[in-house]
Amino acid sequence: MTDWLLVGAMALVTFLIRYSLLAFSGRLQLSPGLVRVLAYVPPVVLTAIVVPAVVVPEGDNLWLGWQNARLVGAIACVVLALWRQNLLLTIAGGMAVFWGWQTLTRS
Repeated sequence: MTDWLLVGAMALVTFLIRYSLLAFSGRLQLSPGLVRVLAYVPPVVLTAIVVPAVVVPEGDNLWLGWQNARLVGAIACVVLALWRQNLLLTIAGGMAVFWGWQTLTRS
């Protein structure tokens, strides 16, 4: 019962935090500088999630070698994204390179 109470309380707190921002969004005016800075939040958060998973795949050791399939796949994603600017192609190509490189290096 305590677990469900904790989950319910966390859900309520999360809802209230998000709802308060949405409720006041029509009345709140942000400065153009702040809006420009906030545009960088999604790429920064995504980078903070992806980079550790790519360069430290097994816990504590930094792995920048050519046998790191995650790193090779991530480099392929960056190249595809800059070259074609197509999200679906970037994801599919990066996954294909990752799986292919992983198969080649584990054999």
